[in-house]
Amino acid sequence: MKTMLKKLLFFMLVLPLSVLAQNTLSGKVTDASSNQAMSGVSVAITGTTNGTFTNSDGTFTLKNVKSGDNVSFSFLGFKTETIAYTNQQNISVSLQQDGQGIEEVVVVGYGKVKKKDATGAVTQISAKDFNKGATPTVENLLNGRVAGVQISTGGDPGSSSTIRIRGGASLSANNEPLIVIDGLPLQNSSDGTPSGSRNFLATIDPTTIESMTVLKDAASTAIYGARASNGVILITTKKGSKKLSVEYNFQYGSGQNKRKIDVLNAAEFVNAIESKFPNLTNQLGIDDPNSTLTDNLATPGVIEGRILSNTDWQDEIYKKTDYVVNTINLGGSLFNMIPTRVTASNTYQEGLVLTDKFNRTNFGLALSPSFLDNHLKVNVNANYSNEKNKFAVKPIGAALRMDPTKPVLSGNSAWGGYTEFLAPNTTTNQLASGGTRNPVGNILLNSSLSNVNRFFGNVQVDYKFHFLPELRAVVNVGMDQSEGNGTNTTYANSAVAFSILDGTVQSNKLGTNESYSSNLTNKLFDGYLNYAKKFGKLDLDATAGYSYQKFEQTRYNSGNSFNPNRNEDTYKAPDLVLLGFFGRTNFTWSDKYIISLSYRKDGSSRFPPSKKYGNFPGASFAWKVNKDFFKESNLISDLKLRAGWGVTGQQDLFVNDFFIPRYQTSNSDSQYTFGNTPIIVGSPLAFNDQLKWEQTTNYNAGIDYGFWNNRISGSVDVFYKLSEDLLFKNAPFADGSNFSNQGPQNVGSFTTKGIEFNVNADIFRDTNFKWNVNFNASTYERRIKNLPSGNNVFDGNIGGGTGGKIQILSEGWTPNSFYVYNQLYNLDGTPIEGAFADINGDNIVNENDRYIFNNPDPAALLGFQSSMSYKNVDLSFNMRASLGNKNYNNVNSANAYTTLLSDVGGTIANVPSSTFDSNFTSSGNNVIFSDYYIEDASFLRVDNITLGYTFPQTATRKSTIRFTAGLQNPNFLLFTKYSGLDPEVFGGIDNTIYPRQEQFLLGVNVKF
Repeated sequence: MKTMLKKLLFFMLVLPLSVLAQNTLSGKVTDASSNQAMSGVSVAITGTTNGTFTNSDGTFTLKNVKSGDNVSFSFLGFKTETIAYTNQQNISVSLQQDGQGIEEVVVVGYGKVKKKDATGAVTQISAKDFNKGATPTVENLLNGRVAGVQISTGGDPGSSSTIRIRGGASLSANNEPLIVIDGLPLQNSSDGTPSGSRNFLATIDPTTIESMTVLKDAASTAIYGARASNGVILITTKKGSKKLSVEYNFQYGSGQNKRKIDVLNAAEFVNAIESKFPNLTNQLGIDDPNSTLTDNLATPGVIEGRILSNTDWQDEIYKKTDYVVNTINLGGSLFNMIPTRVTASNTYQEGLVLTDKFNRTNFGLALSPSFLDNHLKVNVNANYSNEKNKFAVKPIGAALRMDPTKPVLSGNSAWGGYTEFLAPNTTTNQLASGGTRNPVGNILLNSSLSNVNRFFGNVQVDYKFHFLPELRAVVNVGMDQSEGNGTNTTYANSAVAFSILDGTVQSNKLGTNESYSSNLTNKLFDGYLNYAKKFGKLDLDATAGYSYQKFEQTRYNSGNSFNPNRNEDTYKAPDLVLLGFFGRTNFTWSDKYIISLSYRKDGSSRFPPSKKYGNFPGASFAWKVNKDFFKESNLISDLKLRAGWGVTGQQDLFVNDFFIPRYQTSNSDSQYTFGNTPIIVGSPLAFNDQLKWEQTTNYNAGIDYGFWNNRISGSVDVFYKLSEDLLFKNAPFADGSNFSNQGPQNVGSFTTKGIEFNVNADIFRDTNFKWNVNFNASTYERRIKNLPSGNNVFDGNIGGGTGGKIQILSEGWTPNSFYVYNQLYNLDGTPIEGAFADINGDNIVNENDRYIFNNPDPAALLGFQSSMSYKNVDLSFNMRASLGNKNYNNVNSANAYTTLLSDVGGTIANVPSSTFDSNFTSSGNNVIFSDYYIEDASFLRVDNITLGYTFPQTATRKSTIRFTAGLQNPNFLLFTKYSGLDPEVFGGIDNTIYPRQEQFLLGVNVKF
């Protein structure tokens, strides 16, 4: 009994000590990548409500812990770490960033590959590296981030972009890359853009994008054969998660125009009219109702009998803009078994031009459940968008030409109350027979509205066989369905309204009432088998499959219902069907040597049966040199040599049935009359039953490198492309061989060669201050080898004078080079009007003396991104440069002439200030084709600067809050010598482009 009492007493004495030892756990949590302390990390006992948060120095104390408890450490954006408690008193925990897996695996065609095992020219950009700032459409996320990728976006809200990967691969067919969203290839041409939509990517929400992968060489793109000649961009959207998460993002931007064409102000314009056309001074301003005087030429600068304004018409048609984005993302496990993501967002963007508006609403759903012990995985992606537009007419040219001494409003109700040039001595406000119409009235007396609904998505089923787990069967079914409609209305009181009778009389104006619609469908079925197994030192990964895709298109346009001779049109395009059989095998030996072989056989309904199919092989090799020679090196952490070859195809000719003999009903001039009855007959149309695939052969060699545990990493690539059997939209037919002089044909070839360089560096990463930079550079050269019959092809339409073409396709030269006269100059350096060099020396200056002079292609494209942070403060910016590209300044060549101060109908018009640099009088005598207007358009511009501050999670706040402020397209950080509005003009012909607005941005991001 005494012994029992002693034992009990001892137990009671020891119990408090043992409980204390078991119940308290202390420690510190750090970021594994930087070794920095992490505050606000949740520390909790799994399955209980007992928990705490780390302090500002990363330390914590957790009470009431029992041996055997699992303690979890979680923080948004990091992988959750769970540790079993076995009576430790103090522990250290390092958390890995959740996004690191994205860096390790890159998406490729019909699968994924470890980044270190990639054999082709592949670049992947993940969400954390996307461009910041105003990014209303998805391609804006990528601009300037990838070597060899050139993206040129206009100034319109939701504007379309021109994307070129390594300069493109065709001369006349579609040069846009293939864009694939979650395995669903989109139709990236006008045929794939719904009526009323800004562009085919405008309906996609950029905030749902997880990563974008660019496939640049044929070794990586050949498995997409049919449309891969221009490269491939693979877009992966965000998926669901098992853990509940809520993210709200708000962004507001205020924009304005900071760049204008320099034209004469009112005082300069008055002086120019008095000097050049003194007989027209009474056209200046508006009538003074209190005066009967006419202008006295003896009083220069004073215009008697007239009231003069000082109107900047560019300021009048442009306005300050709003940009608003609201996005909410919900993630979690539905029914505790289905990882789910739900997204809702709205983007509202105003354009600089009055009334120009873009409004997009998106809803997205992603489900990614697994069944049968993860043998069956299902991914469901469903996206709905509604795009509403109010399109503005864009009389930018009229704003340059309109008389600056005229007021915007006339003070009466005629012509909507807007000042217009009126006929002499009119008492009925009759318009002058010519002249510039009021650009503000043109915009505001017009209404163009559209509404576009689009649904796209896919269901992918991935089954790993139970009896053979190395074998997977994947089926992907997708659809892209859109309906677009809109109306165009011009009111009858607009000076530019449609009329049948004399359009200068307002009562004769009818206006415009037009409606249009479209219905587009894109259906996809992909099925493939994948076998992956390790045999000793050999890793084998083989894929074989089948693809079917069908595009349907119907469009309608009512024509102007006020026009009795309108042409109402319903167009049902022939269905476009693409079939593909593909395979790829990757061999990896000892994790050092990699061979990848691919093949695709594609069929297109655009070609006749005998030419329907094309064969597109690809092969590449990689050697991880560092694993043979630098195993123990602390300097070289990665060194891989790559080489690849492949053939890709092109079939996007913008016409689906030109190989079929077709007939159309004749018009009234081509009828037969039997008795008194005219009979409509069928007349044959041109066709070409020899159309076939355009093919591009691509060679690529590259080096991937990394130093100091990849603190510095990057790649260098060289490439050569040969495009043959080019699909020309309009090549000449031999005389008498067809029912037209020209049409689509396979003729010609051209080459592209270039170099790309990329480097990424963590300058500081293991301190409170972190700084990462990325720099990329590329250069390429395009040359035409062969053209139809060896003949030059003229291109590049220009305005001004009698018009014409300023560019040329010529063997041995860069496509779309400028074709001009060599301007002669006075001793003082001023150009001599109409004086050009006699290039061929025949003592006659004519068309034969035009020569090829420069081109729009850049000599180098550069991109630079910087991201730095100190504790909770971060600063990032990105800039781009284009060097050596040339522009033809069509604004000056069409408008900068003194005779244009006098306009049609006895009116007057403004001219650019540069008119008096050359003092050219008119565009006659081929002045408009002078090389005087070819300018260096090199530029360096900062696209965005963003400053942010993050409030991390704390013990009392289970959310992170980030505030941002930034500048988009700051004008003071655009450096160029180009005299025009903006040097960034795709194609090299600058003719009154829509300005890019400068925006001040504010944002807040909240994550729970």
